[in-house]
Amino acid sequence: MQPLAVVNNHGQFNHLILRSLRDMGLSVEMVSNTTAPADLCRYRGIILGGGPAMDRAGRCREYVDLGIPVLGICLGLQVIALARGGSVEPGSMGGYGMVEVEVLSENGILAGYPDRIQVWASHMDEVREVPPGYSVLARSRIARVEAIASEEEKIYGVQWHPEVSHTVNGRLVFQNFDRLCQEGGER
Repeated sequence: MQPLAVVNNHGQFNHLILRSLRDMGLSVEMVSNTTAPADLCRYRGIILGGGPAMDRAGRCREYVDLGIPVLGICLGLQVIALARGGSVEPGSMGGYGMVEVEVLSENGILAGYPDRIQVWASHMDEVREVPPGYSVLARSRIARVEAIASEEEKIYGVQWHPEVSHTVNGRLVFQNFDRLCQEGGER
């Protein structure tokens, strides 16, 4: 089976994404966000990791156009939103902290979650306008967009960090993404 790619956007938790996936027994590789898009076509799914700022996201916007399932985490979610015509603005709460998220859709990337979950997130920047054709899957009192998806494109994004221990059952996001990547079969 083809491996998953974790795109390093210089975030402090990207190594934890890689470790979480490996601990789940998945084949995964870390790649630079300056990697040529054609070089990512050998992966069955791409995870856009978090990072400090959009100007350090390298070529990530191009990776959204490869026709490969994508999961964006924090900055990765924001990259997806901008690449697909949404908007990102400064958030009301900077820094990392615990947030209670209301799950609006318990399907796809959030399958198996209860109506409310505790997550670890930064809202220095956040999605303000959802791209056309995307659904809002989760929200919080801090941000009306905590998770989005285009089931048709198999592109998903979460504002929070599922890879950190402070997020309750964060591994489930990765299990769901792995399943969604496999549903299309081997390419």
